[in-house]
Amino acid sequence: MDFTFDDRTEDLRKQLLAFMDEHVRPAEKVFEEQVAEMEAEGRGWERPAIIDDLKVQARSLGLWNLFLTHRSEGAGLTNLQYAPLAEITGHSPAIAPEALNCAAPDTGNMELLADFGNEEQQAQWLAPLLDGEIRSAFCMTEPDVASSDATNISTRITRDGDIFVINGRKWWSSGAMDPRCKILIVMGKTNPDAPRHRQQSMILVPRDTPGVTIKRGMRVFGFTDGTHGGHAEIEFKDVRVPAANLIAEEGDGFAIAQARLGPGRIHHCMRQIGAAERALELMCRRVTERTAFGKPLAEQGVIQDWIAESRVRIESARLLVLKTAWLMDTVGNKGAHTEIQAIKIATPEMAQWVIDRAIQAHGAGGISQDFPLAHLWASARTLRFADGPDEVHKRSLAWRELRKYAGT
Repeated sequence: MDFTFDDRTEDLRKQLLAFMDEHVRPAEKVFEEQVAEMEAEGRGWERPAIIDDLKVQARSLGLWNLFLTHRSEGAGLTNLQYAPLAEITGHSPAIAPEALNCAAPDTGNMELLADFGNEEQQAQWLAPLLDGEIRSAFCMTEPDVASSDATNISTRITRDGDIFVINGRKWWSSGAMDPRCKILIVMGKTNPDAPRHRQQSMILVPRDTPGVTIKRGMRVFGFTDGTHGGHAEIEFKDVRVPAANLIAEEGDGFAIAQARLGPGRIHHCMRQIGAAERALELMCRRVTERTAFGKPLAEQGVIQDWIAESRVRIESARLLVLKTAWLMDTVGNKGAHTEIQAIKIATPEMAQWVIDRAIQAHGAGGISQDFPLAHLWASARTLRFADGPDEVHKRSLAWRELRKYAGT
């Protein structure tokens, strides 16, 4: 395995680092000011105008749709080429990913449509998503069942001639609170009597379809994530959409979900490396500026231990993420399944640990809105649920090892 960056990756890294220094970092304060203004005006679910400005600049530089690997619709990168770029965007996760049109949940939804959508679906929904004109949401998790087991999904999708009728309730549908969210990808059961993994299907539901009711935005450790489009609870009551809106075939929903979540997991992990690096940078700057008990915090042994341990943990996680990206490129997502699960477990936990120490080094400021650390920590902690909780991935990994060595 050779993780040396090739010429194209190096060129894109230089461009992206310059874009971050010249545009994104200076925009963070403007972003916060615009968010506060919009919240005061009751427009807390809208995206600040500075994001649209950054999108124009990023697209003019060719820093656009970098996430869509191995496809002509994207930038034509491999996963290994994209990994260090996604890491850089993780330094400013509220701004940079969307500025490059590389923000979840749209990235996963675009990959899904690119892989499984038909030509009409791609023309109607994928094209404007790739252009950054609209946003989307993925409706899978439900409040009334343990959605960590996707076969539990209870939303019903019932055929009525050339129409499918949808009834059910979803929550944590990220992005659906945003007024620019125009399309929902909904997972539900089309045939409860089919084999366990063939009962589910996915269907496209325009957000303004009669019967779709956005009930509320869920809070994440007190954060609304409003500028991300929130995390909606949605009711579907006798929602009728054409049968042509079905993605792939009836019964393909579970397989599509697994295919969608694989790349999404590694993208989150790539960005979490960057978030941890940002936290370490802030910690180092803070401890060299503060004095306690007669000497700079940087000279306190416990602080030095935190800094050293942070570097070890970040480097270890980065190598595992790069190995996973390389495997996805060389043997495919299925061949990298073990590593995808491993990074999903290890990387958010690493980031959470590093960010927590940075918060501690900042004192009360670390949990305030004056630094990005509190939100970075909440995001890292949340990822231990998103795309499947840690326990599900550990269970799967354990069974693989047991079958390998114990023959169970």
